[in-house]
Amino acid sequence: MNSKPTGLVFGSVSGILNVDKPVGITSHDVVAQVRRLTGQRKVGHAGTLDPMATGVLLLCLGQATRVAEYLLAGRKQYRAVVRLGASTDTYDADGAIIQSVESFGLSQDQIAHAITSFQGVIQQVPPPYSAIRQKGRRLYELARRGIAVEIPPRSVEIDRLELVAWESPHLTFDVTCSSGTYVRSLAHDLGQMLGVGGHLVELTRLASGSWQLQDAISLDDLQRAVEAGTWFHLLHPLDAALRDFERVDLPADLAREVSQGQPVLLDRTPETSLVRGYAPDDRLVAVLQPSRKPGYWRPKKVFSKASDI
Repeated sequence: MNSKPTGLVFGSVSGILNVDKPVGITSHDVVAQVRRLTGQRKVGHAGTLDPMATGVLLLCLGQATRVAEYLLAGRKQYRAVVRLGASTDTYDADGAIIQSVESFGLSQDQIAHAITSFQGVIQQVPPPYSAIRQKGRRLYELARRGIAVEIPPRSVEIDRLELVAWESPHLTFDVTCSSGTYVRSLAHDLGQMLGVGGHLVELTRLASGSWQLQDAISLDDLQRAVEAGTWFHLLHPLDAALRDFERVDLPADLAREVSQGQPVLLDRTPETSLVRGYAPDDRLVAVLQPSRKPGYWRPKKVFSKASDI
């Protein structure tokens, strides 16, 4: 954490909070609580968690909302508990059971073997109750109205899927996956492959990109920090979302040109597709992308005013 407030951009508080979302509330509920506690109006989250899920939820305040897309792109790590023997319409414990098996016998080896089928790049059908839009409507809106639609599969990547425990009827697995992967669908599809059905009963996001659950704060932690007047210390600078991009230090004249939206000629060729440009005072000026003119880079997102450089 930072020892002093960071990310004061354009006169407003900006930064990233790594929050441990509690069970039973939506991601939007967490955003609303953070707005109320901090008095900041511009707050958003990077990566929705269902109400039943807990764990890492990244909140972006102020100008940090403009880097949420880079946080969203990070790999996700989850621990999931699946109940085998019953399928639900939502693929989780909040739904209605639509199929069940009274008794079944599965060995740990059978489950571990089935899990291997879901590793690598796979085609996954999102749950019927999800926020994905189809023909301008959210899938969950259509499902609640009883409107059946064919949901096209999407490519997702499962980097690691490991069986942690098996105590019938519950199995626990850890998964590292690409953004956009539905663990509910993994639970459902695994149950179908095993021939007994299954649904998700617990889910914890252990990490989002480089952001870890062990470093997350609870909403109670935040409230105590607000009451003590120290909550600024919990903020991570917005450039913490840009760690994958190469850093470029700009002379003052080039930093001012970038802040005014002008492309600039860099003295070397960066190795990443985007770069983060800094002024001589270590102020983040902009995210830069290649210009059509060879050797020139133009601002994609600007965070500092020319008058401040």
